Amino acid sequence: MTRSSWPKALRRGPMELLACCVIALGIFMMLQPFAMVLYTWSFVTTLFGTVMFMLVSKFPD
Repeated sequence: MTRSSWPKALRRGPMELLACCVIALGIFMMLQPFAMVLYTWSFVTTLFGTVMFMLVSKFPD
């Protein structure tokens, strides 16, 4: 079993967790009734988190 040369912070687990948090933040921004600017950026945030999740799912464990 070889050790990965990737830094621990850039491995799949932590990065997938970060991507899921970005997706959750985007959904929260979409559903909140307080600030229009948050609603405006919610789709972009959710899309960024989804693309990030697809990319980091290819990272090594």
